[in-house]
Amino acid sequence: MKRLEGKVAAVTGGSHGIGAAAVRRMAEEEASVAILDCLDDEGESLARNLVSKGLDVAYWHCDVSREQQVKEALDGVADHFGSLNVLVNNAGIAGPNKPTHELTEEEWDSVQNVNVKGVFFCTKHAIPHMKKAGEGSIINLSSIYGLISAPDVPPYHASKGAVRLMTKTDAMLYAPDRIRANSIHPGFIWTPMVEGHLKSTGEDLEEAKRATAALHPLGHMGEPDDIAWGIVYLASDESRFMTGSELVIDGGYTAH
Repeated sequence: MKRLEGKVAAVTGGSHGIGAAAVRRMAEEEASVAILDCLDDEGESLARNLVSKGLDVAYWHCDVSREQQVKEALDGVADHFGSLNVLVNNAGIAGPNKPTHELTEEEWDSVQNVNVKGVFFCTKHAIPHMKKAGEGSIINLSSIYGLISAPDVPPYHASKGAVRLMTKTDAMLYAPDRIRANSIHPGFIWTPMVEGHLKSTGEDLEEAKRATAALHPLGHMGEPDDIAWGIVYLASDESRFMTGSELVIDGGYTAH
């Protein structure tokens, strides 16, 4: 299919998990896609694999917590592909699983630097390219924990709540420029980040997986493709009347 023909997308944290699934599905739908990540071996390997299949994909090293790296990467993407009209702010970390009173300032800041400041930097430096293109779609990966909370990982929950409202602000600010902004709120998706989080609980991993799956009315965790198809939809003109909205893909988690 050609749902994204003519689109140029940048995906942060694009080398693995949800990011890699989004890169693959967007490229299959005829978008030109830039992988932005700090994991150079994984990112370059994914790009080579997809290029070998005839897809238009390239890799840029980018630490989203460093503004100059973000600017250089996004300028490079626009130069390489000729424009930039889709940004997927997917890069994120879980951070330490400690109660609030045990967290250090450094632990708190490390999560906000990636999950919040990274979204700010990428949006800031994508907007000029989208204005030049005459349109844009910003897709911010929040979480079910941008809508509700739980008694764990306070820095992560705070960051995802921030991303949700940043999305709404930018949706209103840039609507006159035909730039849309929407957030996606995944439930537990089986990715390296979720695996790391479950291991941090100290429980047996298989037992933790079963317990986490049971939190979803559908009875299982999601797969990266479950979110990637939502990203494709928000990147496409199919969602042209959608901005400032939350796309919840959570197996029913927040329906409790």
